[in-house]
Amino acid sequence: MEYQEFQKLKKRFAQAGLDEKISLYTTTCGLSQEQYRELLDDFPPQKLNLLDQALW
Repeated sequence: MEYQEFQKLKKRFAQAGLDEKISLYTTTCGLSQEQYRELLDDFPPQKLNLLDQALW
């Protein structure tokens, strides 16, 4: 995903609630591995199990 587009997504992700964060993380196409990692930096660590469940 291009830099500016990713920055918009990252801002939206940061402001989103947990359900929307999970949805954005699991449905956004075209992200690089590094971009996925950047989004994880803004995901609550204690809720990673919910993201893991959504990915399966």
